[in-house]
Amino acid sequence: MADSRFGLSRRQWRATITAYLFLGPALLLLGVFTFYPVAFGTALSLFDYDVISPPRFVGLEHFRELWEDRFLWIALANSTKFLLVVPVLQALSIGLAVAVNVPLRGIRWFRAAYYLPVVTSMVVVGLMWRWLLEQDGVVNYALRTVGLLDRPISWLGHPDLALYAVMFVTLWKGLGYYMVIYLAGLQAISPEYEEAAITDGASRWQVFRWVTLPLLRPSILLASTISAIAALKVFEEVYVMTGGGPMFRTYTMFFYIFDKGFQQLDLGYAAALAVVLAVLVMGLSAANFLVFRQGGWSYY
Repeated sequence: MADSRFGLSRRQWRATITAYLFLGPALLLLGVFTFYPVAFGTALSLFDYDVISPPRFVGLEHFRELWEDRFLWIALANSTKFLLVVPVLQALSIGLAVAVNVPLRGIRWFRAAYYLPVVTSMVVVGLMWRWLLEQDGVVNYALRTVGLLDRPISWLGHPDLALYAVMFVTLWKGLGYYMVIYLAGLQAISPEYEEAAITDGASRWQVFRWVTLPLLRPSILLASTISAIAALKVFEEVYVMTGGGPMFRTYTMFFYIFDKGFQQLDLGYAAALAVVLAVLVMGLSAANFLVFRQGGWSYY
């Protein structure tokens, strides 16, 4: 018998209730660890709070101070530069996924080797690369041995090179993760599409450009969105490798939030910075969806 108010039968009501019971634990965890912190942090941005003294309501004062905060603009500029990693990382990941998407004996070992940095702690990776990039480290030694350098370079101590050295480490660590996303996308593509294109006279490059890439669009959307968010939220490698230096040249938004909140104990201002970062992340994610959900790129 159907409910006259909603037009639902008892069976449909039971199915709906069952679905929400299954969703309940996940929604509870999201509420406690995601929605509540977001709401609390947004509210905290309207207060002046240093843990020791009681919170003092200041309204939008923190957001007005942001415009005159030169460290915010330094951090924002460095985080924006970090976005340069995204297209390079996606292009290399797609190329690597294509390279390992072949039925060769032992290819799984290569896939595992490329994925190994992903499961390695960022602290371990940061310490390892900090050692490799020292003036008397392995990188300088190798480059001087082959004649590409006359004298050692302080990769993490040079104001113009430190940020790009950290960006390289981020790229190196994330390459295997996005390779797996694209590999799954490639293996989900039916070989009939490529066979039909080749039968029509398309070259291997044309098949990749006009058949494979368009069918990889969902994977590209997912990977580019995740990597762009990760680039704006980069923290661990900066904290371990440079500590924001030299001369604030590797100061990123997330590192600045950490510095204000947990080192200077200016939690209200740190919350305001976090709100700004959240808005940037949402805007960038929306832009990704707008770009990659469009049609085009099709061979047929």
